[in-house]
Amino acid sequence: MAGPDRLARMRDALVEPLREIHGVSDKVLTMALSSILLGAPNKLRLWAEVGASMIAIDTLVHNFLHRTGILQSCGIPHSYGAACYARGGCAEIIRTVAGRIDARTFNPKFPTAFPRFVQHAIWRFGAADGLNLCNGNRIDDRKPCQITYCYLHQKCSRKPLKSP
Repeated sequence: MAGPDRLARMRDALVEPLREIHGVSDKVLTMALSSILLGAPNKLRLWAEVGASMIAIDTLVHNFLHRTGILQSCGIPHSYGAACYARGGCAEIIRTVAGRIDARTFNPKFPTAFPRFVQHAIWRFGAADGLNLCNGNRIDDRKPCQITYCYLHQKCSRKPLKSP
């Protein structure tokens, strides 16, 4: 399975057959599988790499990419759902960003490129039990964000999720 798309092929080989289970989404599959695979022992490091490459897109992550203007600037605006995992969707955007961040600066044991870590950081930014900033509890979805003390306020497009 060598080659530049090795991790993508391995992710697909694990997730594709499990999509047949009624009611189980890509989000749930990637969350569960990534947690299991990240715990693989060193002799199975390849599986930990696959787990590190798995991304779970939920509404917090998708809405962050929308509100900040990232989805629009990448030219692939879409509604939350299957398009988040399609070519050019949220997962691909996060993988691209993760490729530009050396995750070892956060923890030397992390892999250099760690898409799951980047996705989780975005999720924590909006999660009520995280930083609780970029979410529908704090922002009226019909209006641009007004949280001026946000770390990203100066660079964020502050796009409303819904038309007024």
